[in-house]
Amino acid sequence: MADRTDSPTAPPADAAPGEGTADYLEKRTLRRGSAGPLLLTGLGVAYVVSGDYSGWNFGLAHGGFGGLAVAAVLMGLMYTCMVFALAEMAAILPTAGGGYGFARRALGPWGGFLTGTAILIEYVLAPAAIAIFIGDYVQSLHLFGLTSGWPVYLACFVLFIGIHLWGVGEALRFSFVVTGIAVAALLVFAAGAFGHFDAGRLNDIPVDAGAFGSSSWLPFGLLGIWAAFPFGMWFFLGVEGVPLAAEETRDPARTLPKAMATSMGILLLLALLTFLAATGAGGADAMKDAGNPLVAALETDGHGTALGRIVNYAGLAGLVASFFSLIYAGSRQLFALSRAGYLPRFLSLTSRRKAPYLGLLVPGALGFGLAAATGDGARMLNVAVFGATISYALMSLSHIVLRRREPHLARPYRTPGGVLTSTTAFVLACAALVATFVVDVAAALIALGVYAVAAAYFALYSRHRLVAGAPEEEFAALARAEAELARE
Repeated sequence: MADRTDSPTAPPADAAPGEGTADYLEKRTLRRGSAGPLLLTGLGVAYVVSGDYSGWNFGLAHGGFGGLAVAAVLMGLMYTCMVFALAEMAAILPTAGGGYGFARRALGPWGGFLTGTAILIEYVLAPAAIAIFIGDYVQSLHLFGLTSGWPVYLACFVLFIGIHLWGVGEALRFSFVVTGIAVAALLVFAAGAFGHFDAGRLNDIPVDAGAFGSSSWLPFGLLGIWAAFPFGMWFFLGVEGVPLAAEETRDPARTLPKAMATSMGILLLLALLTFLAATGAGGADAMKDAGNPLVAALETDGHGTALGRIVNYAGLAGLVASFFSLIYAGSRQLFALSRAGYLPRFLSLTSRRKAPYLGLLVPGALGFGLAAATGDGARMLNVAVFGATISYALMSLSHIVLRRREPHLARPYRTPGGVLTSTTAFVLACAALVATFVVDVAAALIALGVYAVAAAYFALYSRHRLVAGAPEEEFAALARAEAELARE
């Protein structure tokens, strides 16, 4: 069967009689102009902010303070370089496809599909994991007498998906407010924790004398730095999702790069303050196994403090912000892949309020099912991290290929440092990908299994039925046409 992307005007293969590409896309339209730079910056921070409250500290058990510090610096460098590369590509192709669209033009249909699938794994698994963490917080705070379990998970998905179905503008404003609360609490925490800072507590983990290169700074040796990579990522995981809001953004070519750079700057500052304040106040050894490290860092003689209780409630706000925004990102990535025919096309249908309702409901049902069935949030986050690192490598590679292959492509925004910047992101992403096997082999194998099933579907069915009129496919078709003209 011929590839449906061969002709840029070809209607979908299963279009109804008389329904062309225009009719098909009309049923798959998002609400444009709903987000400006402020809401997009808030979205970028919202994706990540829960990672400041918990998760990163488990890296202390793999690398100690020094190992996690180096890992966090390297992962911060990776995300900064990648964000600048994505900002350039988002200004070129501001569509809901985000990284999938960039890879589609640079690496072809297979590259686009593999990138989009990796992003989708991240954004479907992460909300399921965070729903479990929300349940744990609700139980620890004794809210309404509830315990962590499927009723809490279901309430999270129903309530927050309902807000998304109401409208994107309302959803982003809600996310912005909750994120603001979580960020303000982090700053208050840092101010309080630095009052109890003791540099000696940073290196109080016992040294493993048998580890190569071990010291009080690196208690688990040089390998501990590499093993801590996935936990260093938790300070920044998800910020790459900002371009997925492109079709709902005012003047995306200018707004997206500005919002992405600003949100990354905020996240770097929060990571530095949180990491130093918590570890210096509570001690690396105590923090490495703490389920709620910021609250534990503020305890005195095992007793809670008033500030600790405030931070505890704010931690719940941070989890809600990340949960809410990741649902948004997953729905937009699913919407774009479905609209272009990579996944079943009915998943990209939008409601009268221009919300991709099936793109919200289907991943939500899947996420709830996983949370209720397993209750293993840490494992699901590790699977999400594995998918994320694959997408990071492919998106960074896409920037390199587009710069080399199409140097004269109009670029409203250009990445500082050019190919050197994206190459740095690519190398670090590959290192982080391998590090996921060091931390959790089972999670990596689960992600590969999902990948294999998705790849079989694409190879045997959907790659022959792509929708040529989808924005990302038209962008790729334009590149082919320009290349043919150049050869004539």
